[in-house]
Amino acid sequence: MSRLLVAGGELLAGPGRRLERADVLIDGGWIEDVGSDLAVPEGTARLDAGETIVMPGLINAHTHGHNNLARGMAGRWTLEQLIAFGPAIQAGRTPEDHYLSAALGAIEMLKTGATSAYDLYMAVPVPDEEVLEPVVDAYRDVGLRVVLAPSLADGPFHRMMPGLLDVVPDDAARRLQRLAAVPARRSLKLAESAVRRFNGAASGRVQMAVSPTIPGLCSDELLAGLAEVAREHGVGMHTHVAESRVQIVQARSRWRSPIVSHLAELGALRGPFVAAHGVWLTEPEIQHLADTGATVAHNPASNLRLGNGIAPVREMLAAGVNVALGSDGSLSSDNQDMFEAMRLAALVSRANPSAAPDRWLDATEALERATVAGAAALGRSGQLGTVEPGRRADLVLLRADSTFLHPRNDLLNALVFAETGAAVETVIVDGRVVLQSGRVTGVDEETIRDRARVSMDRLRAANRELLQATAELSPYIVSHCQAMVAGGKPSESHAPGLGLGEAAI
Repeated sequence: MSRLLVAGGELLAGPGRRLERADVLIDGGWIEDVGSDLAVPEGTARLDAGETIVMPGLINAHTHGHNNLARGMAGRWTLEQLIAFGPAIQAGRTPEDHYLSAALGAIEMLKTGATSAYDLYMAVPVPDEEVLEPVVDAYRDVGLRVVLAPSLADGPFHRMMPGLLDVVPDDAARRLQRLAAVPARRSLKLAESAVRRFNGAASGRVQMAVSPTIPGLCSDELLAGLAEVAREHGVGMHTHVAESRVQIVQARSRWRSPIVSHLAELGALRGPFVAAHGVWLTEPEIQHLADTGATVAHNPASNLRLGNGIAPVREMLAAGVNVALGSDGSLSSDNQDMFEAMRLAALVSRANPSAAPDRWLDATEALERATVAGAAALGRSGQLGTVEPGRRADLVLLRADSTFLHPRNDLLNALVFAETGAAVETVIVDGRVVLQSGRVTGVDEETIRDRARVSMDRLRAANRELLQATAELSPYIVSHCQAMVAGGKPSESHAPGLGLGEAAI
């Protein structure tokens, strides 16, 4: 890989993330030197960064590449409704569809300043190698760095909501019972095979991990088995934890213990572990995650979009938990913009009127969640998240004349609270320019978008009956979940006017 000099930019670096005019010398995908008047070897390519702000690439610590094709389909959905719609939205996808969905998200992340992502990819019936191969190809072609985790479950959807079959119409109950769960043994073989085949692909830019999608949808055999696969192969484990109140009630009913405690009993917290969301974690669970060196991936956009609440981020940080930042999937958060994720993370920390201002996330902390903390979530501490010698060369160049950054009273405040990602001019991943003048260099964006539109037109038509059936089931899911949380008996009638599912049909 040839040398590259990123010359003359205003570098966001050092304590307090101050700006300083500096060059960045890149060699073989690594930052070799940073400063002025660098000794530049002959033959080094030069990238003029004189009119830009150079910052570390943002890191999306939790997303779902399979949801990019489904952007905009969610109405007033709870998390449980969104999960119920999953089979109807994803049914019938081809390898081409999976490529397009992953590529759309990777393109969007690059164009809004992210250079790395942790992608929990799902598919119907499972994300096997036929699914994962085009996803790996998409990330390789677009040029984004990724930790890819095939997201697996071996339990039926209704396991997450005990008693649901008793309150839905008979035909719906029969339909739910016919949904076959993939056996744990098959899922474990799939996970191990995927790690063996794809870990280190795309010159190391693709790393693999394991993911039990939601503990409540998994058997103990699958949870413990995936933890063992992760340990054996030295990869991470990432799952959704305490995202909604329904998950808390189900955990108490099923395991008689909190989710984190049960995962610990099964050995899931012994290695690199990421818990997505953590909205309803208890203080002991937070401390347990801190004690084991776990990360919580905070997803403020989807937590708000699905009505799940606001995660106790300040409490997590005070306990010593590494809190990273994610966009979540585009079905539940609508975009992959990490500038928006930083802004929302800072704003929702202020939603409690009784919280003192010193407990709010400021701009520096929000940026840390999307860079250094994200690097730790990906298992790349000391490699990503800052612009300094010895780190991977993942850089974002913003136009210095961005409307959102002027007047330049406080650059960090402007980056977190005002910038939208529209000023992203150039992106470098692993020393390679993958976005130049706002255009992705590795793929044709218009072609990807055109092919994706054709795919979704086909899938919506083919899955219309499934979508309609799920829309009819949705009100029962809502009333049953409300009753679970309230501790009462679910209503057998669905309330009118909920606006459920109409956007998906």
